[in-house]
Amino acid sequence: MRILVVDDEKLLVKGITFNLENDGYTVDGAYDGQQALELFQQNTYDLIILDLMLPIYDGLSLCRKIRETSEVPIIMLTAKGEISDKILGLEYGADDYMTKPFDILELKTRIKTILRRSTRVAQSETKVESVLTAKDLRVDLIKRTVEIRNETPDLTAKEFDLFVMLMRSAGTVFSRDKLLENVWGYGYPGDIRTVDVHIRRIREKIEKDDANPEYIMTKWGVGYYFNDPAK
Repeated sequence: MRILVVDDEKLLVKGITFNLENDGYTVDGAYDGQQALELFQQNTYDLIILDLMLPIYDGLSLCRKIRETSEVPIIMLTAKGEISDKILGLEYGADDYMTKPFDILELKTRIKTILRRSTRVAQSETKVESVLTAKDLRVDLIKRTVEIRNETPDLTAKEFDLFVMLMRSAGTVFSRDKLLENVWGYGYPGDIRTVDVHIRRIREKIEKDDANPEYIMTKWGVGYYFNDPAK
């Protein structure tokens, strides 16, 4: 698998590259947003490790550009450690985040978890049904697209996986911990607020009125579930 590492700290990029190549990955390094964007446009990556603070294009801007054309998993790196920065990264389309300094073993574990989950989802979607429908909603599991009210909202990879999991089990209430385990992978060390951020983003893209949702419902004190209005 091929990974793109983007950080203006060259020693950090070299260190991550060395460790990942020892694990059998092919790794490209970039030290600013422009160089990273060019590499992304020229190659196909299975995962991107992206620093928040970058020259030319910052990490958030680059993440947004990548999400215009790709659902490749993105791990955002931030030196600030503020929860607002982490949430902002998730809102811009990142799948996970890590605060510097971090343990390389933890980074490698998160990479394996994300890649394993992405592969498992892709395999399952080719074996099971290819389309899910509910009222004016149509989800193509092969193309990984959503159509609703003649629009095609752009969901990130994790938003799509989370939405499909809920939709496949309409009426079943899932706790945040269960959603983290199934969508992000068992042992994912992230915060359960990650789920809340993704649910809010899905509602903004899917619902007519995200303050009064029709599809993604909250069971207060428990978690979330998918409601099929036609049933």
